[in-house]
This record gives sequence, structure tokens and C-alpha cells, in this order.
Amino acid sequence: MDKRTEIIASAARVFDAEGFRGIGVDRIIAPSGVSTRTLYKHFGSRDGLVMAVLETRHLSFITQLKNEASSADPIGSLFDTLRFWMESRGTHGCMLLRARSEYGEANEDIVALVQRRKNEFRDEIAKRVQSALGRESDELSAQIWLLFEGATAAASVSDIALIDPAKRAALMLLMSMRASDS
Repeated sequence: MDKRTEIIASAARVFDAEGFRGIGVDRIIAPSGVSTRTLYKHFGSRDGLVMAVLETRHLSFITQLKNEASSADPIGSLFDTLRFWMESRGTHGCMLLRARSEYGEANEDIVALVQRRKNEFRDEIAKRVQSALGRESDELSAQIWLLFEGATAAASVSDIALIDPAKRAALMLLMSMRASDS
């Protein structure tokens, strides 16, 4: 693993456990054993590291999502991937939304990054809805996105098992939309 990747991975673990803005640079870089100078060399600033962590986290999730066998069940596999992700990485909620909350007024670049990545994810859901339904449906895409985001939040404060009823609700919405198309 190269030094940049190592810094991102260790910072992600710290941010997951402790948040973003309430911890100092020394705490963020301690697990990777690098100096502050090395951090700035690779990322330009502390916020540059935050952005790299958020990009890496998002790309990891999207890659895992796309690697799932989504053709048979493009909607259900969204929630299956979420469950697997949280079982393997923990139930800390959505790192992007947590960053958005902490940096809302403090860093417009981080806020914009989160917005872009959330829009990209909504586009992925829309593609899956179109695949499952045979046509576009902004309404169904929005409903499934809300169920997904809600399941992520609920699992972080209650129980990972809450992902399953969200999956069932999404599939019921899909079946209902299919029935109304008939």
C-alpha cells in the first residue's frame, strides 16, 4: 500500500470513530505514523485529506455496489450491499452525510463534493429503477433513495436488521408501480 493510500485508510478509521472537525491533525495522522508535513505534501490541507477520504469511501461503496449481481434484482441488491457494507465496516451511518453535517458552513468544497456524490448515487438508483421497471420513474427512484438513506441512518442508531424491512418496502413499491403500469 502506498503512503497516500495508507494515510487515507487510517484517517477514514479515525473519522468513522470520532467524527471530522472535533479532532486534531496529530490524532488523524497518528495511526499512519506520518508527519504533518507528509499529510500536507499529499493532500495540501486537513480538508484536502477529508475530501480524499470521502471520495475513496464513496468510490469503494459504488464499486462494491456495481460488483453485486444486480441484474437479477437491481433494487434488492442495493439493500443487500448496504447490509454487507455495514456488517463488514460498522454501523456508523453515512460518512458523506456526517461530513456534510459537520462542514455545512465551514467548507463549501466538502459540501459540494457530498452533493455531487449523493447525486451520482441517486443516478445509480434511477438506472436500477429503469432496469427493474422497464421505464424511468423519478418518483419511485426518490422513494427508494429515501428508503435507502433512511435504512442507513436507522441502522446506525438502532439495529442493522432494519435494512431488511426497507428492502421489502422498496420491492413492494416496485411491485405496486409495475401493477399500475399493467
